[in-house]
Amino acid sequence: MTTAVAPNPALTAEDRCDRCGAQAYLRVELQSGGELLFCAHHAREHGDKIREIAVTVVDETHRLEER
Repeated sequence: MTTAVAPNPALTAEDRCDRCGAQAYLRVELQSGGELLFCAHHAREHGDKIREIAVTVVDETHRLEER
């Protein structure tokens, strides 16, 4: 698994968490070619499992601290 910060394209306010619908700050690319989006809360909650299944993780949770 690789982790990227602020890749192109960046996550926007239109990207929503697949678990709860909140703004997504984490994009997980899967081996199958699919992707999952998570808010910061669910990214932390499911972090261990995400690392097991991810090919690439785009983590933009640092943007929460900029506010």
